[in-house]
Amino acid sequence: MNAMPAPAMPAPAAPPDLDAMLSARTVWRAARAPVVADDGEPTGHAALDALLPQGGWPRAALTELLLPADGVGELSLLLPTLARLTRAGGVVALVAPPYLPYAPAWQAAGVDLRQLEIIEADARGALWAFEQCLRSAACAAVLGWPLQADAQALRRLQVAADSGDCLGFAFRDAKHAANPSPAALRMEYSAAGEGGWHVRKCRGANPPTRAVQLS
Repeated sequence: MNAMPAPAMPAPAAPPDLDAMLSARTVWRAARAPVVADDGEPTGHAALDALLPQGGWPRAALTELLLPADGVGELSLLLPTLARLTRAGGVVALVAPPYLPYAPAWQAAGVDLRQLEIIEADARGALWAFEQCLRSAACAAVLGWPLQADAQALRRLQVAADSGDCLGFAFRDAKHAANPSPAALRMEYSAAGEGGWHVRKCRGANPPTRAVQLS
């Protein structure tokens, strides 16, 4: 009796291309300073651009801004970027803002109000609208205040920003700082001392240890 031939063993999977992962900033070597492309969207604040590893806001990505309370200067942080984007014809969407933006102040900061869209929604609808605006590729930047956003929801927002090639900004309570986040950049405002913005996480590099104060 002839023996049955042994089944062919599947070919081993190709190992991941480490060089490609390093180039994409998916991983980096802890023993050396990462090489990060200077391809960020300028924030309009020289001190902050110098602090961020990409020289500005990460493009096609979600930035999470952690706040102890509303009104600590979080909108002033973004106004230079929003002004530049709207003057270039880009649409900026505000999804369920907690307060109606004061139009004269935004206009005085250089924002073209014709390019500003305000979307009203309840807590559940706001998260859906935030994701759809990011994914649409119709917006240059989307600002959202998600009240009900777990890690999975934030991951969807990050993927949507990447798919739509859009700057996403999520304003969240500082109590979430202890939870992990898939956002490409995570910054927290602290009023301790002179007050300032601390980078808690940044894609492709270790977070800088010093805070930045913005005038």
